[in-house]
Amino acid sequence: MHKFKIGQIVKLEPSVLRPSAPGGYEIRHLVPSSDRDPGNPCYRIKNATEKYERIASENTLALSTGVFV
Repeated sequence: MHKFKIGQIVKLEPSVLRPSAPGGYEIRHLVPSSDRDPGNPCYRIKNATEKYERIASENTLALSTGVFV
């Protein structure tokens, strides 16, 4: 079951292996959970400054209190 809904703004946890743009990301699509990790569904997210969408797992996201820019 997905924690976030389409249209919500989330923060993406930074990672050395996955640099990311600053600011919020909009949830664009819900991706079904895999059989490998059913408790950690994925999302397609988009930052306004990036030309592409990313796939991020739920455990790397947190609800943002900021505004999508």
